Amino acid sequence: MQPAKSSMDETEIFRMPSSDSTIPDLMGGGGVLKPTLTIVKGPMSGETFGLDDKQITLGRDPKNSVFLNDMTVSRHHARIDLSGLATGYAVIEDLRSLNGTWVDGAIVNKAVLKDGSTIQIGTFRMVFHTNRRSMRVETG
Repeated sequence: MQPAKSSMDETEIFRMPSSDSTIPDLMGGGGVLKPTLTIVKGPMSGETFGLDDKQITLGRDPKNSVFLNDMTVSRHHARIDLSGLATGYAVIEDLRSLNGTWVDGAIVNKAVLKDGSTIQIGTFRMVFHTNRRSMRVETG
């Protein structure tokens, strides 16, 4: 004869109904979040700038949206136009800087930025992220 099992020996699985869940749906909804520019090499490495305006200025002048404090950067070096971000891209334009603006390894006067594009301005290497949410595409 086997001893009776106590309720402490049994494991119960509890599942919270999804309607009671308080965890936000991070992948739902689609849409665009605030784009960012992260410095990955050079002075201020690791710093991330949230890009709040439709026109972002980059340069050595402290009045710029993104202040890059280094002599290799012109006072008014470049401008990023975020007005096309709803369709997944932005445009960067060099403002006649002395050392030029580089995008994905090429010197440019004007170029399209996509999510993950690298920007080199003086000694700063930055990565641009649109921060668009992933959208699920149904197939079949």
